Amino acid sequence: MASTGIAVSPSNNDALDLAVAQLDGDQSSYHHTPEVFLLYLAVPGVPLAKIQVLESDSVAVVKLRIQNSKGFVVRNQRLVFEGRELSRNDSRIRDYGVRYGSVLHLVIRLSDPRRTAVRTIYGRKFKFQVDQRRNARYMKQEISRNVESPIGIGESMTLVNGEKLDESTLISTICGTNTSDTDLLANKSENFNGNEIEESFEQLSISSDIGNNLQFDGAKEKYPLIEPVLVNPSVTLTPKITGMIEATLAGLEMEHTPVMSSEGTGGVYFMLDSSGQEYVAVFKPVNEEPMAKDNPNGYPLSSDGEGLKRGTRVGEGAFREVAAYILDHPISGYRMSDELGFAGVPPTVLVRCLNGYVDQTKYDCVEKEPKIGSLQMFVKNSGSCEQFGPRAFPVQEVHKIAVLDMRLANADRHGGNILICKDENGKIELIPIDHGYCLPESFEDCTFDWLYWPQARQPFNVETLDYIKSLDEEEDIKLLKLNGCEPSSKCVRVFRLSTMMLKKGAVRGLTPYEIGNMLCRENITTKSKIEEIVEEVEDVVLPGTGEEAFMEAISGIMDRHLNELFK
Repeated sequence: MASTGIAVSPSNNDALDLAVAQLDGDQSSYHHTPEVFLLYLAVPGVPLAKIQVLESDSVAVVKLRIQNSKGFVVRNQRLVFEGRELSRNDSRIRDYGVRYGSVLHLVIRLSDPRRTAVRTIYGRKFKFQVDQRRNARYMKQEISRNVESPIGIGESMTLVNGEKLDESTLISTICGTNTSDTDLLANKSENFNGNEIEESFEQLSISSDIGNNLQFDGAKEKYPLIEPVLVNPSVTLTPKITGMIEATLAGLEMEHTPVMSSEGTGGVYFMLDSSGQEYVAVFKPVNEEPMAKDNPNGYPLSSDGEGLKRGTRVGEGAFREVAAYILDHPISGYRMSDELGFAGVPPTVLVRCLNGYVDQTKYDCVEKEPKIGSLQMFVKNSGSCEQFGPRAFPVQEVHKIAVLDMRLANADRHGGNILICKDENGKIELIPIDHGYCLPESFEDCTFDWLYWPQARQPFNVETLDYIKSLDEEEDIKLLKLNGCEPSSKCVRVFRLSTMMLKKGAVRGLTPYEIGNMLCRENITTKSKIEEIVEEVEDVVLPGTGEEAFMEAISGIMDRHLNELFK
């Protein structure tokens, strides 16, 4: 759910005023009351900070307090407590077990940096990275700070493509969305007139993306730069996946360093083509997943192996990414080649990659051995659903993602991992990405942001109903195993249950909202309808009952609940 538009209960206003006053004022003296208590905020690279909140605060309100007192924008915050992300903004922090003196880990999503090359017409070249949400003034200062020049080459830049350079212009605007160079002019002398402009200025070129020289210290000779990981040698890669791997390999062979993204919770790398100007794939190493030992985003290490979402395990995200693509069948049936899946999950494969991670401050390659992870085809887009209101989205585009999420019991569907693509006529297509938390072992953290969009209350069309009817979870489980994905027995049960609920709900004419609402908890403490059904069956079946008999019992009790709820 969105974290904007938070309303505070009038009954809490006095306590709220006290907390806000202490946050904004002198924080040297804190006191604990039944309503107001102290928390500690752990931010990577920053000393432990104190913050006071109300015991009744929702996660969204706590994020607003952090924004007001620490300056971190709400949409860029991820809060983690005892290895679990506080992902439900409308749930109270005490429902997550947060108490007086608890330590919350705050992970900040920063804007992706632009890797920038600056070249002069006389052959000089230098490079640096800059946050694309910084402005031209900051860029000029960075150039002056990093480049030795007696004339202050950065400060003297005043023109972009023949137009005056507005210092408030954002880097993303200067570089644009295309890959062509943007021309800047740097003044050589403070004294010039219009006729002398060509002599008085030295032309610079700011390229939106460039490659760094990779130094693998002999690792390239020992390991392939990238190769698919095929558990079953009889599985044949599709032409699109083969082409994606080859394009990624071409970029690595040309020593174009992958661009590390600051979006997402784990290590995410944009892989470049042979020109170093186009992204062709996205690589996510398993050892850099959230709470893994090499996670670059500051998440605490998992103490018991459980991931950020209940029912997931650290190090399994890449396999789930691949599984989501495998299970996204085309509307015509099982994928034979490059057919587009019903929901449009981009082609994804498990690979072993020497991605050449580069220290962002020293530009030194620190990668010594290849990493295993998921490689997904990069999709050019206009942004994510998080950046737009949902009312403009076509109903069918929302429904196709809803079907996928309900089948896979997705525990991490939010607007930020649904891309928006527009064709030349402005037609919108939604692309689902980031499926590292699908196929969990429980429904506890199952969440769908689209549940609150108006399209979710519209009925499925005939095409979608036919697609849902054609789904065969038993064949899907065999397909996963054929491709080397071995989900646990608990994952398999959840997959069977979610598919059963989807199919039974669709036959009854229920909307995505009505079906999804039974798969998701209303809040962190209230169990979902599907969890209640499972508990009811567990109470009546005998110990040691086989899976087939258990699912038969589930089917009967699920029918009864559906008939009672939707007469």
